[in-house]
Amino acid sequence: MGEYRGILQRGEGVPDGVAYLPAEPGSQFWGRLPARGDAPVLVIDAGATVTIDTVSHEGILEDQGRDPVSYFGAHGVPRSDVLGDAIELAASRHPRDAANDGPHVVTGPIHVRGAMPGDLLKLTVVDLAPRVPYGVISNRHGRGALPGEMPAGDRNVSVFTPIELDVASGEWVGMLPVVEGGEHVVRFPLAPFLGVMGVAVDRDERPHSVPPGAHGGNIDVNLLVEGSALYLPVQVPGALAYIGDPHFAQGAGEVALTALEGSLRATIRFDVVPASVALAEFGPLDGPLGETADHLIPTGMDPDLDVAVQRCVRQAIALLGARYGMEAQLAYAYLSAATDFEISQVVDLVKGSHARIRKADFRSVDRSGRAG
Repeated sequence: MGEYRGILQRGEGVPDGVAYLPAEPGSQFWGRLPARGDAPVLVIDAGATVTIDTVSHEGILEDQGRDPVSYFGAHGVPRSDVLGDAIELAASRHPRDAANDGPHVVTGPIHVRGAMPGDLLKLTVVDLAPRVPYGVISNRHGRGALPGEMPAGDRNVSVFTPIELDVASGEWVGMLPVVEGGEHVVRFPLAPFLGVMGVAVDRDERPHSVPPGAHGGNIDVNLLVEGSALYLPVQVPGALAYIGDPHFAQGAGEVALTALEGSLRATIRFDVVPASVALAEFGPLDGPLGETADHLIPTGMDPDLDVAVQRCVRQAIALLGARYGMEAQLAYAYLSAATDFEISQVVDLVKGSHARIRKADFRSVDRSGRAG
């Protein structure tokens, strides 16, 4: 987790000379994602690094009063500790349709010079810093893992969740009471990441912000923390990239609908992988691919979780074939014996699965499948 630097209001704490994209009118989409024809709010060269403010949708939605000052104030947060850009967005006449659009706020789009369809856009997560010391976990709309059971009553449930520095470990943790209003608290580690990282779709209609897809979007892969990278197939010239849906922590599956959502300041490097290099490195990608220092992370998505896992397995087999020359039946055997296939999320209409392929297992194999 990036160092907590206090309340990060718009423009505050940004070092001189850093490319910076604030979350403000004109640089935000709320409930929909960019499509071809949308004008970029920033144009950069490939290889550039940008610091970008994101705003969590929790605390500004209609079922929370669309008034973050009152909502967070009821939990003891002073107005000075509520982000001004959240207040501004909630009070605006933004055309978001609560009945037909998603909840997510994204910042962008960013045009990356030289990115063309067929290429991959690589988003490297350099730094993620919480902008506030609190977040929210919500269960609403009957779209958690237990629809019809949770929430137990007629009303949506949003749980205010402060974060603090654990003195003993030196790590930041989230805190939840065991019983509402009780003194006993469960403490869990934070691992901030961006739930939404994506590129514009090659169509006129802007996608709903909830279901993920080949464009990325709301993939909610909790491994995409600092130091990780996400590769996305470019659909339109310049890619028109965007980020949002900031999380402080999430368990694989995100079973209650949201995890611990809280606004982040993200620093992202944008690189372009040419189509020929991308094909040789990763094979034909039809969706997002993650990478960490230790793992390759192919993904699979579908409204049916069984099909999502199948797609993830097929993508993993193709990846091992392209990258290491591994025959399909041997790759299938390896994946069964040595790779964890995890549930990314089960709550975003289109469900997600991702795999963790250990790169170290292939250290003695070169890219052609021969012993190194």
